[in-house]
Amino acid sequence: MPEHEITVIGAGLAGSLLALQLAQRGVRVRVFERRPDPRNVGYLGGRSINMALAERGLHALRGAGLEREVLDHAVMMRGRMVHDASGSERFFRYGRDDSEVLWSIHRGRLNTCLIQAAEASGAAFHFGCMLESADFARRELRFTGDDAQLRRTAFDSVIGADGANSTLRVALQRVIDLGERVESMAHGYKELRIPSAPNGAFRVEPHALHLWPRGGFMLIALPNLDGSFTATLFLPRHGAPGFDSLDSPAAVRALFDAEFPTAAPLLPDLVSEFERNPVGPLATLYLQRWHLDGRALLIGDAAHAIVPFHGQGMNCAFEDCVELDRLLAAHADTATAFAEFSARRKPDTDAIASMAIENYVEMRDAVVDERFALLKQLERSLAGLHPERFVPRYSMIMFRRIGYAEAQRRGQIQQRILDDLLGNASDLDAIDYSAAAQRIESELDPLP
Repeated sequence: MPEHEITVIGAGLAGSLLALQLAQRGVRVRVFERRPDPRNVGYLGGRSINMALAERGLHALRGAGLEREVLDHAVMMRGRMVHDASGSERFFRYGRDDSEVLWSIHRGRLNTCLIQAAEASGAAFHFGCMLESADFARRELRFTGDDAQLRRTAFDSVIGADGANSTLRVALQRVIDLGERVESMAHGYKELRIPSAPNGAFRVEPHALHLWPRGGFMLIALPNLDGSFTATLFLPRHGAPGFDSLDSPAAVRALFDAEFPTAAPLLPDLVSEFERNPVGPLATLYLQRWHLDGRALLIGDAAHAIVPFHGQGMNCAFEDCVELDRLLAAHADTATAFAEFSARRKPDTDAIASMAIENYVEMRDAVVDERFALLKQLERSLAGLHPERFVPRYSMIMFRRIGYAEAQRRGQIQQRILDDLLGNASDLDAIDYSAAAQRIESELDPLP
């Protein structure tokens, strides 16, 4: 649709990638962002500064020609380094080998890379422009900002990539029922920083996501290129322990000394950062409807924000962009493309929303359970024996591009097989691998 212009609200990760993809196909695209240009003022995001890139996100960057440039500024994470309450460490590899890893990348660096590439490809960016209202009947947007010429602007089709607090979503709700439902968790999060050693080296293993699970709460840390780690504390908002009970420096130090004794010495600015950094919310957004015919569409967090415990928020949003760009190229009108996009993506985004919550329970609790360790050993064994059929759910989500809903379905079958095979066994010597093979052959079709 060469004469049809696409207007994107939001120059974050999803909005910038979509603008790049559209511009690379010769589509006229404009992007409006409420914040100033991060290339001039630095990254001013209010959310986690570290992202975990997996295959879905890498596939999108690969298609846009940016994979190598992005990975040059990322740190490989081969697996989880679990720190138990006694101070012991245990490493759980994510995949089979170094072909199945995650990459820790700074959100701001990735964002500016995408903006730069999209602009170089012909996309027009307008920063400091906050969407105030949308008139969908007249196809007109109104912004507030410094540029008086952009206070009102016409649009052909507008796509909201402006995050969980999407202004475009609010505007759409005034004219159609989106069926919005928000499920908030009783937990929140706060970011902290583990600095590098004086010589710039990492203080702990750099090629891992570090995890201190403590049952109802946890601390994680992701590596940065400069030798530091971005740490995040996930904790109930209320209770003991809870964010509301950590109301003094002594209370903060007492919690970390008692629950995270190996992490506390790595956090020299713990108290000041704890007081300075806000508690972030954790919630899942569900919408029954994402679009208004061919005039407007929501993507990424604006349509389906999820909690961060599977590291798939960005990867899922990037997959949105790939699918939407493909459909816009395939169809002559945006109404058909938007409707098909919504129908195709919603089952998958609902599935990853559910699995992200499940993964929180696993990360904060199950990873220190001996049965969990045995199940993971058995899972790895069966995956090695039946690689065409038995693929761990985590691998399907992180290292393949099979639909999230299909990964969820197959994962449920595989979990039943694992539980039945292990039973009450305390080791893998008693496993009936012949029975396992029969069940896998009968219950799981080969993956393409």
